[in-house]
Amino acid sequence: MKRPSALNVEKLLLYEDNHLLVLNKPGGLLVQADHTGDPTLLKAAKAYLKEKYHKPGRVYLGLVHRLDRVTSGVIIFAKTSKAARRLCQAFREGQIQKYYLAVVEGGPPPERTLEDYLAWDPVRRKAYLSPEGKKALLSWRLLKKGRKESLLLVEPGSGRKHQIRAQLADHGFPIVGDLKYGSPRKIAAGRAILLHAWRIRLSHPTKKEILVFEAPLPPYWPGNFYPDKGKNSPNMFA
Repeated sequence: MKRPSALNVEKLLLYEDNHLLVLNKPGGLLVQADHTGDPTLLKAAKAYLKEKYHKPGRVYLGLVHRLDRVTSGVIIFAKTSKAARRLCQAFREGQIQKYYLAVVEGGPPPERTLEDYLAWDPVRRKAYLSPEGKKALLSWRLLKKGRKESLLLVEPGSGRKHQIRAQLADHGFPIVGDLKYGSPRKIAAGRAILLHAWRIRLSHPTKKEILVFEAPLPPYWPGNFYPDKGKNSPNMFA
């Protein structure tokens, strides 16, 4: 994978103003640093801002939510501390709606709402269902059904680590490519899974206008599991 300085952040750009930087994260790229020391989107985005605006010294960029390394799609960074503070509060209070596309193994029912309790295993680095865990809510709607896989539109009602991956797998429908949670096959040489943060709806942290961002699907996404235009609106969860 490219070094952060070599990553073309401008090609990932979905939106930018004085307070927000919204990018389409590639699957396989870390958002922030971890034990691997691999390149991160956060560092690359800071380098992009520093170069674009000729900023001296350190560049501020607030991380207000996260995506797993193997997940692609919309991610929002805050360019000011005011925006970061307000966005973090909005995420905590459930004021920001997130919609994911997931290609899963099997044939799930047309609609379902899940309420589980998730705990985290730091040794295996996995989430698992446990009565002692934290409440995890999500809803899905079946968009397309193939011979062995299905396309779901998923709305998480909470933000637990690995939540969508763990809940779908535990209910019998692991995400294609997610070897950690039971899928039998690799996607993008094992660097990514077929989980994409497709749309996000929020109130701008300073202007208070409603914004909706949609991230194009990654190149490894199977063509027969693209959503039909105009039919699969997230408004169905409203």
